[in-house]
Amino acid sequence: MSVLSSFWNGFLERLSIDKKYPVLLSVLKQVKPLELTDKSITVGCERQGIGSYLEKHRPQIEQELYKHLKKHLVIKFTIVETQKKPSETPLLSFAPSTEDRLIKSGLHHKYSFDNFAVSSTNQVAYAAAQAVAKNPGTAYNPLFFYGGVGVGKTHLAQAVARAVLEVDDAKRVYFCPGDNFTNELVESIRDKSQPRFRQKYRRLNLLIVDDIQFIAGKAHMQEEFFHTFNSIVSSGGQVILTSDRPPSDIKNLEDRLRSRFLGGLIVDVQPPDFDLRTAILLIKAKEKSIEIDIEAAKIIAEQITDSRGLEGTLLSIYALILGKKDRIDLEAVEFYFSQKTKTKEKKISPNDVVKAVCSFYGVKQSYLKGAVRTDAIALPRQVAMYLLHRELHLKLTEVAEILKRKDHTTVIHANRKVENLIMKDSLFKQDIDRITSLLSQST
Repeated sequence: MSVLSSFWNGFLERLSIDKKYPVLLSVLKQVKPLELTDKSITVGCERQGIGSYLEKHRPQIEQELYKHLKKHLVIKFTIVETQKKPSETPLLSFAPSTEDRLIKSGLHHKYSFDNFAVSSTNQVAYAAAQAVAKNPGTAYNPLFFYGGVGVGKTHLAQAVARAVLEVDDAKRVYFCPGDNFTNELVESIRDKSQPRFRQKYRRLNLLIVDDIQFIAGKAHMQEEFFHTFNSIVSSGGQVILTSDRPPSDIKNLEDRLRSRFLGGLIVDVQPPDFDLRTAILLIKAKEKSIEIDIEAAKIIAEQITDSRGLEGTLLSIYALILGKKDRIDLEAVEFYFSQKTKTKEKKISPNDVVKAVCSFYGVKQSYLKGAVRTDAIALPRQVAMYLLHRELHLKLTEVAEILKRKDHTTVIHANRKVENLIMKDSLFKQDIDRITSLLSQST
């Protein structure tokens, strides 16, 4: 077996053991590895749809590749008609790059101060983040950002971490979602590896916990985080926390932790105003090399108030003009929103929902309504249940009957799982938004 085949099979095996991305794994099994170099891997896709799906999940794939290889590899997708002879270029050793250090620290390369748009709604948060980046451990400790979804809390927190690493790449920095902290702790207890867990966290120079509210109500988790927090701060390290609410409003949070959180700087990050939404849209367009008129950007910013929804709308409009125009203009935007308004007036049937989900995930309708329980089928089935209940406002028993489930408890479980994934995984939320868009187009 060639180095390339051995590497790719090992990577797929690791993903199957983790069971973290069941649908993504099933798609990756359909591609062929073509070329491996010290910096990239190229895989061949038989259909454009597979390539487009994988392109949307590039960050997830590259992060998992890093975990598998401990080196950063850029993954490239190409459409192939026939099987190409794979290259047997050996893996070469090279010093970790800035990208490698970012991934190792749990950071995403797209978050930095350079591409963070500032206005009156977030200028205090931006100034505080910059102050901490320049003087970690001394400016504000902890720095606590709170606000709704998509206001830029994660972006700012990761921008601080990136700035710290750029000044001194020897700093021990780690970005950790709140649920990951609890999961790692549970695993360390199960594997009797708590000393290793504590060494990983308590020796950090900068710890960022995203959605810290997830540890509330969990006594052992709060106990461990309390000592982790004290250890980092007492040794001169910095702690940054984000939440959907201020410390005073987090229920079932221990008083000693609440006191620690309130002892730093608490910043309310407000939803973006019109000017900021316009700026965010222009930044996103520049990042994706999409030409857009300023007046067109303003119309989108007026209609879409959710900052995360701006990117989805931008891509949807770009897909409409692709091959027809070189840039998004006022006419294209007005056409998009007029079509969207007409779509809302049309009735969507349960069958439309099932078709849209099956089209997105590439599964047969018979599988969705059948007895198969593999991960590649279970998640699309749960998404279909969620959309039938949320978009069509069907009763739980009606949803169960449509998808031929035994009773409504299956639907309740599906709704909870999808809602949790939407909260925790921004890429999954984008997938749900795209399916909803497909659903609208189908009518």
